[in-house]
Amino acid sequence: MTIKCIAVDDEPLALDMVSKFIEQTSFLSLQSKFDNAIQALGYVNQNEVDLIFLDIQMPDLSGMELARILDGKTNSKKPKIIFTTAYNQFAVEGYKVDALDYLLKPFSYEEFLKAATKAYQFFENQKKNTVTKVEVEKQADYIFLKVEYQLVKVMLKDITYIEAYKDYVKVHLKDKPNPVLSLTSMKSMEDLLPADTFMRVHRSFIINLDHIDSVSRNVIHIGNAQIVVSENYKDSFMEFLNKWVG
Repeated sequence: MTIKCIAVDDEPLALDMVSKFIEQTSFLSLQSKFDNAIQALGYVNQNEVDLIFLDIQMPDLSGMELARILDGKTNSKKPKIIFTTAYNQFAVEGYKVDALDYLLKPFSYEEFLKAATKAYQFFENQKKNTVTKVEVEKQADYIFLKVEYQLVKVMLKDITYIEAYKDYVKVHLKDKPNPVLSLTSMKSMEDLLPADTFMRVHRSFIINLDHIDSVSRNVIHIGNAQIVVSENYKDSFMEFLNKWVG
């Protein structure tokens, strides 16, 4: 497993040192480095980042302020943080934003590696828990969806199609006028659902193959919904369709 990292520090020497430490650690991959938190925030909003080595005292936007912004994100892919700072009075505040660790400058590579290893163990445990959860739920004929502050049980056979909606998904159900709105991603739903019944046909749509009413050219009809099959998913859907009509 490789952890995608960025380094953020307004001091050039400190930034170079952390970047060098990242590059010489086999399980870390340095994606970019920044001398201010505003540029780092822009990068995180546009790219997948697992871990940030983050200085705290910086002009314009401090590292702690950046951490609070990221901590407030609702999606599940917000990066974890290891603070790097010369001031130990921020340690308690750092853990309030769920920081993985806290490196007090000047720190050695040995201290850096200890914090990085802690991050590696965190992501390994997270990965194992996710795999276990998916395997268990794939064996069942239902899934649990996070809806507001509760988990809602949904039968797989009742799902007609799933639609992307910002950081959420809309799960449309048979004989239900309103979809279930759940805080998760399309990729997570695709991994969770059995591939023999559900198929991704568009960046924004996953369909239940058992609920297809008709197909005209590249448009799938499920009830009143008309779902276009995009080019990226056309081949796999046509393969299914050829078996279906055959």
